[in-house]
Amino acid sequence: MPRYFDGDFLPPKGRFAICVARFNGFITEELAKGAVDTLVRHGVADADIDVYRCPGTYELPGLVRRVTETRQYVGVITLGAVIRGGTPHFDYVAGECAKGIGAVAFEAAAATPAKTVTFGVLTTDTVEQAIDRAGVKAGNKGAEATLACIEMVNLYAKMSATDGRKA
Repeated sequence: MPRYFDGDFLPPKGRFAICVARFNGFITEELAKGAVDTLVRHGVADADIDVYRCPGTYELPGLVRRVTETRQYVGVITLGAVIRGGTPHFDYVAGECAKGIGAVAFEAAAATPAKTVTFGVLTTDTVEQAIDRAGVKAGNKGAEATLACIEMVNLYAKMSATDGRKA
């Protein structure tokens, strides 16, 4: 009979960091509120939540790398908003941000103990789409990235319990 491993949404053990870009702050602050609220609703104490802010989405990968290197956190949630304008700037910022955070997430998952990094950066064509995804019509993507983080933290803990690695 195969063994199945799934994450869950039980109160996770450990500390969490939320890394938020300040640019488009009217959007990113709503994402951050959704992230904090989700952690608290899932049993994470306020004292186990740290929020880091950086100037913009382009700076997020560097911040996330520094935060994961501290080894203080079981999960790191990244939040930002890149809204398409009339120049190719959107493509460069969104692409480099996704690539950088993805690389950090890959490294963090392979570390001992494993760390979770989730991607809650909005990449939208319009301000209206960003507003919708920050809690108006399409849910709060900050909360969704946080749920993914909680689930993966708990999955890594279950995996570690069976493979002998520290969670």
